[in-house]
Amino acid sequence: MPEVNIVTAGEDSASSDHEGEAAFFDVDNTMMKGASLFHVARKMYQKKAFTLRDAAGFAWKQAKFVLRGETLEDVHSVRDSALVLAAGIPVEMVQTMGEEVFDEMIESKIWPGTLALAQQHLGSGRPVWLMTATPIEVASVIASRLGLSGALGTVCEIKDGAYTGKLVGDILHGPAKGVAVRELAEREQLDLSRCWAYSDSFNDVPLLSAVGHPVAINPDARLRRHARDNNWPVYDFRSGRRAATWGLRAATGAGIIYGGWKGFSRFHR
Repeated sequence: MPEVNIVTAGEDSASSDHEGEAAFFDVDNTMMKGASLFHVARKMYQKKAFTLRDAAGFAWKQAKFVLRGETLEDVHSVRDSALVLAAGIPVEMVQTMGEEVFDEMIESKIWPGTLALAQQHLGSGRPVWLMTATPIEVASVIASRLGLSGALGTVCEIKDGAYTGKLVGDILHGPAKGVAVRELAEREQLDLSRCWAYSDSFNDVPLLSAVGHPVAINPDARLRRHARDNNWPVYDFRSGRRAATWGLRAATGAGIIYGGWKGFSRFHR
């Protein structure tokens, strides 16, 4: 089981009408375009922590990720590269860079449609959590700057104020997200059958299947097929077209009607 860290941002907005409900959002290609870790690597290159060769390697992986979506091989490759390169880097340096990375690189990559969904949940009184393989230092900044409730992310080992190049537990990815969301639900007294989850990747089916309201955002080909077969809604923000949605369903009391609100009126089965 992975070791994760939870960071809470902002005030608790839960209301009695939606007690026990929450929404969980993946980050890369779901909340933002591309991989957040790439932008951290880019910033570290600017600060001379990485070589040009290292940065080029991350850029190539980022390009593949944007074009074809996430694969398990890509996730492990990025993880292994990042851990090796991070060894010896002071934690304080990464924490400081987190704000810079968001302002300079990540903020402009946020999908407005996904953020609107998160804000609708918050406005309805549901906590909104980021759940991502991204290091917790980055995930927590994104959650805080977007005004979300908190973040769960991968934790890197720290010794004497610097990263060791090892993980605490495992990367928060795939089946690990399903485990993590159930643990969070137990701690926060959430009813997962009344919760939402959003992701772009078939690898996150364990997370999506754990909740009563799974939604595919900018899905890869496998997740799109899985969503269609299981009658899950699909929102695609990657083009100027109105997004296609499968499964016209109402989110009870949320003010979110799948396929019903402006910009999402086209749906297919």
